[in-house]
Amino acid sequence: MNLSINGRPVAADVAGSTTLLELLRDSLALTGTKRACDRGECGACTVLVDGRPIYSCLTLANACDGQSVRTIEGLGAPGAPHALQSAFVAEDAAQCGFCTPGQLMAAAALLSENADPSDAEVVAAMSGNLCRCGTYPKIVRAVRRAAATLRERADG
Repeated sequence: MNLSINGRPVAADVAGSTTLLELLRDSLALTGTKRACDRGECGACTVLVDGRPIYSCLTLANACDGQSVRTIEGLGAPGAPHALQSAFVAEDAAQCGFCTPGQLMAAAALLSENADPSDAEVVAAMSGNLCRCGTYPKIVRAVRRAAATLRERADG
């Protein structure tokens, strides 16, 4: 199969039962995407496939043939974090950090569709991502802060 991961072409030969999460973590050493529940209940494994947030633990790698996958490693760059990453730090929304990659990817999908989400829209978009630390209000503030930053960059 052939796909794009974080803008780079990848050719992979994987068993039919291999999940996208296994391909990313075990074969490609992209360990930012977290394995937690393996049931699609927590969102820690959220990545974007063709811009849509999906649970990589439930998605067969072969189902992504020909598609574009974006992981947390493709969100920002060393020394140049994405506005979401900076906002999560500024709002202390990444307490233990385990759920943060999935939260960031879900938020990136939201902001690509809605440049100025309300609190309720952020909550709805993030509802598939669980945070054991309970930083939900901080996550909402961080997403709204990042949205404002991205709008300012687009305007200026």
